[in-house]
Amino acid sequence: MQLSPIAHIHSPHTAKFAIPRQSNIVPGLTSVVTFLPPYRDPQALRGIEQFDYLWLIWLFSANPDGQWSPTVRPPRLGGNARIGVFASRSPFRPNPVGLSSVRLLSVNLDTPDGPQLVVSGADLLDGTPILDIKPYIPYTDAHPDANAGYASQPPQPSLTVDCPEHLLAKIPESQRQSLLQLLALDPRPAYHNDPERLYGFNFLNLEIQFKVQENNALCVINIF
Repeated sequence: MQLSPIAHIHSPHTAKFAIPRQSNIVPGLTSVVTFLPPYRDPQALRGIEQFDYLWLIWLFSANPDGQWSPTVRPPRLGGNARIGVFASRSPFRPNPVGLSSVRLLSVNLDTPDGPQLVVSGADLLDGTPILDIKPYIPYTDAHPDANAGYASQPPQPSLTVDCPEHLLAKIPESQRQSLLQLLALDPRPAYHNDPERLYGFNFLNLEIQFKVQENNALCVINIF
């Protein structure tokens, strides 16, 4: 079986570290889906504007080939307890396929790069190949009363964020609140708790450097 990407996504996440661990956790993050030839046919998107949300089916393209384990350590369980890979959403799977629901903000049919979809809430690395797109249908896709096991509650902000105004000004205004929300959710690995450690990640091709103090206060040290 051979699968070919139909599109790529352009997102603020230019490195794996600090990408939201699920879609729509940081709903304000905006990304653009750009189609590849021969899928740049506006007819293939006819009627898509009727839907508020879409499913993106995509590849974990930054994972080392063939690396997976029958058990994984979900961050939601503190990064120490192990659970079966098929009872998780770990990126390290026998087939590195991801599934994300995103909000459709707009459909741009006439751009120099062909049709584009502007979406929000994506948890994908910049440049991730998209295998397929399907409409999200609430009556069949949403099960609000379903048991979700160890992930029954959505993640809540666990850190207070202190980012000096002169540093925050380096981020485009439309993405500032999203960055602050991302930081408040604690992007560190679940087993890291070193107040002296300087962490950094890429966001919109900028380096965000921060420390987390023992009182759960995240301090942004530099943005460059």
